[in-house]
Amino acid sequence: MRVVVRRAASPTLLVLLVLAVAVSSFAERAAPPRALTPPSAAELLDRVVTLTTADMAGRGSATPGGDRAARRIAAWFLDAGLRPGGDDGTFFQPFTISTGARVAPGSALETLAPARVALEAGRQWTPHGGSAHGEVTADIVFAGYGISAPAYDDYAGIDARGKIMLVLAGAPLHLAAAPASRLEKLIVAKAHGAAALLVVGDALPTLDATGTRVALLSGAVTTSSADTLLAPTGRTVAALRTSIIDTRRPLSLASGVTARVRVALETEERRAANVIGIVPGTDPALASEAVVVGAHYDHLGVVKGVTYPGADDNASGTAVVVGLARAFASAATTHPPARTLVFALFSGEELGLLGSGHYVRHPALPLARTVAMLNFDEVGRMRDHRLQVGGVDSAAGLRQILAAAAANTGVDVVTRGTPFAPSDHTRFYGAGVPVLFFYTGMHDDYHTPSDTADRLNADGMALVATIGSRVIERLAGDPARPVYAKVPWRERPPARSAGNGVFFGIATDPHGGDGLRLVSVVAGSAAERAGMRAGDVIVRFSGASIESFEELRAALRDKHPGDIVRLVYVRDGAIHDADATLGER
Repeated sequence: MRVVVRRAASPTLLVLLVLAVAVSSFAERAAPPRALTPPSAAELLDRVVTLTTADMAGRGSATPGGDRAARRIAAWFLDAGLRPGGDDGTFFQPFTISTGARVAPGSALETLAPARVALEAGRQWTPHGGSAHGEVTADIVFAGYGISAPAYDDYAGIDARGKIMLVLAGAPLHLAAAPASRLEKLIVAKAHGAAALLVVGDALPTLDATGTRVALLSGAVTTSSADTLLAPTGRTVAALRTSIIDTRRPLSLASGVTARVRVALETEERRAANVIGIVPGTDPALASEAVVVGAHYDHLGVVKGVTYPGADDNASGTAVVVGLARAFASAATTHPPARTLVFALFSGEELGLLGSGHYVRHPALPLARTVAMLNFDEVGRMRDHRLQVGGVDSAAGLRQILAAAAANTGVDVVTRGTPFAPSDHTRFYGAGVPVLFFYTGMHDDYHTPSDTADRLNADGMALVATIGSRVIERLAGDPARPVYAKVPWRERPPARSAGNGVFFGIATDPHGGDGLRLVSVVAGSAAERAGMRAGDVIVRFSGASIESFEELRAALRDKHPGDIVRLVYVRDGAIHDADATLGER
């Protein structure tokens, strides 16, 4: 600080001026000379391109593509000279994403009368991943498409109680809007007292795709296997389907076959891994403290056969963190940081901040000695030289540090005091760590297959990395540390809505099988007031079948705040319904 005195000053004034200089704040101290070269636009874009190749398959958590991305990031850390910060001396910090199912020995589907025929599991039939366990011996009854609606009822005139119901997948064209998902068919069969349900399709689904539990034995059979089950009727699936389509009327009948269905499933873990690299601190008093620099590398993967590349969300943030890791590791050979730098790439963010939650429970350095966490999420679409940074009120001095870091960059930094946002830094803030959240804004390609590398602003990413590097240098080198501040929950920014001011208040899992599985519910939202919680699976919303977040958004488009909608959802295998009064964004 430079002080100019233009007239004689009193001793008291001089003392005050000296004190003002002496107590200069942590945020205002001059940064040390820079030895660091931040990553270039070309380097960052090259990493994004690598992370969005077809081989990465959208980097879904606990998928081969996600595993390949983790290994690629670990290789980058190794090449850059970072020290492994994961488990057992590796860069990887594995954790369980979820538990799935696999077919266990003993699962069987066989006819007992009039002839004995056993169908092969995995080729001619398969249990559903969410099926109840157990065994049923009963008559098979064909019930069309398994739809029960006021104008069309496949269950009219038949007795389903205690029977094995055989139904066709989907719905006929004239009933395209009918509730006809697998879960809807299960709910209808259970409501009519069926003992088991078999769904006929051209191909057998995976157990993950049918993983939502409903308390009913269920499975899928191929069309040719269904013809075997229907042989005594003299009808084939093709003939029955044609008759229903042509007449636009239900066609249900007893098969004359008695069969045994036995479902035995084993659980297996789906695992992913965070990737952790460390640049050790060297100051004897500060090296045991850490600055965490993080981003999530996972995305949606392949959803219903379509790959979601996730260039901005969040290959962009991953590239920035990897680039910063390389830059700081390179500079450490001559200018090592005082504090330890932990570079953490998280998996499972899209499924509910799972990887960052695991890290917070198992940190590389204790959270009590973690000075701050910087999170880079969707930083690839800078427009008008504008960058949003949240969490600046999570500790005193962060606003000033950020302002100094952005000086002379030409970037307009829009600060937000709140640390609350749907990204990984919130796990750290909830555990008592100050945070900064770097973000360049929402766009129409969010969570769509069009989020591709060619749409990114690589020069903007380089500016984000430059500002981030300056913040890291200050946090890593200053003997003082920012003091955590509690920000009231009510200061959370509004969450994304359906676009018409309506807000329901959920985060969902794109890989949750059928239905729409919730990974979190916003406190105080319409969903929470309706009694919904994480793990619930929405089946129907305001009369419409729901199998994806886009279908939920479509169901919300003609709604208004204050409207009451009827929900049907599954929780722990049981079917529930509730009314929800929609909120306002």
